[in-house]
Amino acid sequence: METWVIATVLAAAFQTARFMLQKQLSMGALSTAGATFARFIYSSPLVLLLVAVYLALQGVAMPALSGLFWVYALLGGLGQILATICVVALFRQRNFAVGITFKNTEVVLTAFAGLVVLGEGVTPAGLAAILLGLVGVLVLSGTPGLTGNWLRRIASRAAGLGLLAGALFAVSSVAYRGASLELASDDPFLRAMVTLAAVTASQTIAMTLWLRWREPGQIRAVILVWRRAVWIGLTSMAGSLCWFTAFTLQNVAYVKAVGQVELIFSLAASILFFNEKFTRREAVGIALISASVLSLVLFL
Repeated sequence: METWVIATVLAAAFQTARFMLQKQLSMGALSTAGATFARFIYSSPLVLLLVAVYLALQGVAMPALSGLFWVYALLGGLGQILATICVVALFRQRNFAVGITFKNTEVVLTAFAGLVVLGEGVTPAGLAAILLGLVGVLVLSGTPGLTGNWLRRIASRAAGLGLLAGALFAVSSVAYRGASLELASDDPFLRAMVTLAAVTASQTIAMTLWLRWREPGQIRAVILVWRRAVWIGLTSMAGSLCWFTAFTLQNVAYVKAVGQVELIFSLAASILFFNEKFTRREAVGIALISASVLSLVLFL
């Protein structure tokens, strides 16, 4: 199995764990922005340390960071902050599943953004696999028992948040690949780490300034819950490093398509940890997503 596939599956697993932790914190002492800030403040120092150790062990110099690198990195970092805030805000919505359905349109939006920003298209077979996975997501993320017709469902606040999150995640992912490709190094892991270090450092600074201005009490609140929040930092660092490595090695649209296994991991977590029942609809959704991922892995 190719390295980018392994990295993507691991990234999806770590992201599932992080979202579970963030949901717990967002329902307690932390605001939406505070729960988002916890991800960056506890991961940024770890990433910087990892880069320093890796450079020392490999005996190589830090790659030059061009102006275009910083444009891509800062654009991706801002997009990810806003997208994460949208997702955390979704946790407070009753029709959460509808919002997550729209959030997962990011796979198709990423293919479009990659073509516009980087000129990277997808093959007809790759597009077919991506669309098959999207159908699986739509089936899996249906909202049983929600009253009202389909128009009422898609016109909800959750749907808007989900669609906005998907678009922002798409832009940030493509920007991260653009930043990584700007680094003059043959080591994809080093390029991923340096890009991640630059992004998380800028995100931490931006979120600190924002919270000092708008929600000063949240900085202290994030520090007070460090025993739980530090795990958000660890899973965030591990997941982001895997995502960035995959972005460095492969077209972002394909990476995001394989990353839809996150939905399967989330469902497994809900069954194992919350004793929720497995339905026929969910089985069909999992089958479609699995077929999409296998198609991309076997035929790319």
